[in-house]
Amino acid sequence: MNFRKVIVPLLFFLPAITIPAILAQDRVGQVFVRVTTDDPDWTYSPGQPVTFHIAAAMDGHPLSGVEVEYRVGPEMIEPAIVKTVTLPAEGIDVEAGTMKEPGFLRCIATAKRNNRTYRGVATAGFDPLSIRPVGENPADFEEFWNEARQALAGLPIDARLTLLPDYCTSTVNTYHVSLQNVGTDGGPSRFYGILCEPKADGKYPALLNVPGAGVRPYRGLVSLAEQGMITLQVGIHGLPVILDPAVYDSLGRGALNGYPTFGLDSRDRYYYRRVYLGCLRGNDFLVRHPKFDGKNLGVTGGSQGGALSIVVAGLDSRVTGLAAYYPALCDLTGYLKNRAGGWPHMFRRQGEGSHRSPDKIQTSYYYDVVNFARRVKAPGLYIWGFNDETCPPTSMYSAYNFITAQKSLLLAFETGHNTLPEETDISDQWLIKTLNAKGNQ
Repeated sequence: MNFRKVIVPLLFFLPAITIPAILAQDRVGQVFVRVTTDDPDWTYSPGQPVTFHIAAAMDGHPLSGVEVEYRVGPEMIEPAIVKTVTLPAEGIDVEAGTMKEPGFLRCIATAKRNNRTYRGVATAGFDPLSIRPVGENPADFEEFWNEARQALAGLPIDARLTLLPDYCTSTVNTYHVSLQNVGTDGGPSRFYGILCEPKADGKYPALLNVPGAGVRPYRGLVSLAEQGMITLQVGIHGLPVILDPAVYDSLGRGALNGYPTFGLDSRDRYYYRRVYLGCLRGNDFLVRHPKFDGKNLGVTGGSQGGALSIVVAGLDSRVTGLAAYYPALCDLTGYLKNRAGGWPHMFRRQGEGSHRSPDKIQTSYYYDVVNFARRVKAPGLYIWGFNDETCPPTSMYSAYNFITAQKSLLLAFETGHNTLPEETDISDQWLIKTLNAKGNQ
């Protein structure tokens, strides 16, 4: 048989089979929904109108014919405008109105394509530096926390260190640390973290790193220790921080699920009492470290850790600098006045199952970051974005605006509850300079 005579007819008919199938395929790719403000500074005066622009793109080019639902209203509150439109390639402008008082107006656009949902967000700030908190500053706030600190001071630190050879580097020793802390029922508990210390002889500044929300293990801030700091990265749950990750996953879904509201009906038994005091115990340990320079003590963290950074700086005059990313727990009762409150949003829900009882509301005032921000004396760097849907900027500005100490605000408008590498670089260098770190000596 002549092989060529067999194969040529097959090749001739292949295009008739495959080309219609290719032409019938739809475009596939990730859709980007972009929402922008008409002011590049995202900031307006009360009464000034704002226009949001909504557009979609795929494969780097404008996308038309996409159905989008957009919602406009004060952040975290029921929207005042809800509409569905089909986007042209050039996008649409949305006349969103204005706000009469300082606050934030948010536009969220949602598109669906190929069984997937895509979102875009932009948030306009109205005179945010004039935002004031709605929560109370209890008359006995300082008395309450002075008594709590006295209870902590009555317990020996009882530091127990275990070298972690696998975590060490050529210039840094790393230890698992256990410290004695107050407990919930009057007896002591333990507080755990990871200590990283420069191996070289000399005196160094110290930095406490406080965690975001959740339950997880830790490995320590080795990089900053390599740049000349003693660092202590702590967990908050009274658990060793080098266990199998499955342990933390199980606890986070089980016994510790919902911990931010545990004991909220009592200021003496609320979960964060032991947490706040445990962070102070971390400072007690750091200032007694034999290589501590005796002067420079910093604290840093993001989200829950941003809150804890401000709390520690507000309670502890030994702190000489703090860097707080998008702090949680700010102006918690904002929802009671129909505006955004801080994470964990315990007062957002109304009706059955709500935490809006007088005793829980009263407890929250003793733990609200706003009331610690009033008492901060150390210079601070504060970092967040306008699109944060976890820690709303209304709540964060409520605390920031009450800080009278030297402060700087680093804004990345479009970011949500996340940190850009550029922000981390700036924060690290700010801490190194503020705490007078000079590298391994």
